[in-house]
Amino acid sequence: MKFLKCIWVVLILATSTVYAQNNNEIAFTATSWNEALKQAKAQNKPIFVDAYATWCGPCKMLKATTFKNKDAAKFYNANFINVALDMERGNNPKLAQQWGMRAYPTLIIFDSDGKILLNTVGFITAKNLLRFGEEGLRRQ
Repeated sequence: MKFLKCIWVVLILATSTVYAQNNNEIAFTATSWNEALKQAKAQNKPIFVDAYATWCGPCKMLKATTFKNKDAAKFYNANFINVALDMERGNNPKLAQQWGMRAYPTLIIFDSDGKILLNTVGFITAKNLLRFGEEGLRRQ
C-alpha cells in the first residue's frame, strides 16, 4: 500500500512540474504540421506556428526570451495548438514554399482547417506576440 501511495505522490508531482513548465513558457506540443492539424480539429483551436531555422539568431532569441514570457505562455497555451517547425528539415521546405515564406523566424496563425489568418516575420517582444495572438483570434 505504501508503494502505491509513493507512486501516486510521484505522479502528482510530475504532473504539477509539467503544468508549471507549460505556464512558464509556450508549450510547443505538436511535432509536425499534420499532427497540429489533427489536434486543432479535435480541440477546435487555431494553430500557432513558429517557423524557424537552426542557424537563425532571431529564432534563438524568440526561444530564449519571448516564448518564455509567462503572460505569453499562458495566453498561447490556453488558446492555440503550438508547433515549432524547423523549416529546413523533412517535408517542411515544401510547407515553407507553400506558405510563401521568405525569412526566419516567421510566426503564423492558422485556423483549425490550415488557412493562414495572420503572419509576421522577425523577432518580436512578448507584448507584441500577445497582440499578434489576439489579432489572430479576432480573425477566426
